[in-house]
Amino acid sequence: MKKRGALSLAEDRRDARAAQAGLPVRGGDRSGASKPQHQLGANLRRLRHQKKMSLQQLALSSGVSVGMISQIERDRANPSMRVLTAIRRALNIPIHEMFGEASEAAGEAADPPFVRRRRDRPQIDLGKLKKELLTSGGNHNLQIMILNVEPGGESGNTALSYPAEKGGLVLAGALVLSVDGREASLSEGDSFVFDSALPHSFRNEGERLATILWIIGAVQFDRHL
Repeated sequence: MKKRGALSLAEDRRDARAAQAGLPVRGGDRSGASKPQHQLGANLRRLRHQKKMSLQQLALSSGVSVGMISQIERDRANPSMRVLTAIRRALNIPIHEMFGEASEAAGEAADPPFVRRRRDRPQIDLGKLKKELLTSGGNHNLQIMILNVEPGGESGNTALSYPAEKGGLVLAGALVLSVDGREASLSEGDSFVFDSALPHSFRNEGERLATILWIIGAVQFDRHL
């Protein structure tokens, strides 16, 4: 059996117990759950069924415990960014499918496929971290989001790492970005680009909301073989 590695089974069990008791978990405060967070649970369950994967199969492929996945699907926990990424990659789906798609405004003509109206941005609420998708619908190699990171918010307890290119711009507030063991304190107007295959994470150590334009570009897997 594979080792759990970065996704700690003990952490997942602790989160699941906290969620069952109605306590906050690593991804955020359950009391702050909003409609986007409920969409996440329903979307995850639907996507798992479409892939014909059981909870046990998804847990084995993602390294996230069965209990934690079940809690997320029932909107009983706000997963950290790394947990959500592990699940998405195990399902082999693009980012926009995790968000779901906002319905078109009633009575208005459909936009061209390359347009995403502000009113139609799908969102995921991860507690102190909220992700808002800017990319239009469809399977794109480039994904653009706005991340709103509340004071004390972070990407997770363990660094992320997977083949992609990432970049962004701090629109407001400040963020500490760590890439491959090196940290940078970024303020409004600062930008960044890095290889997502390198271990990376971020956190908001400030006292105000940090708003980040976040860009993810897919890369060829043979670059990292």
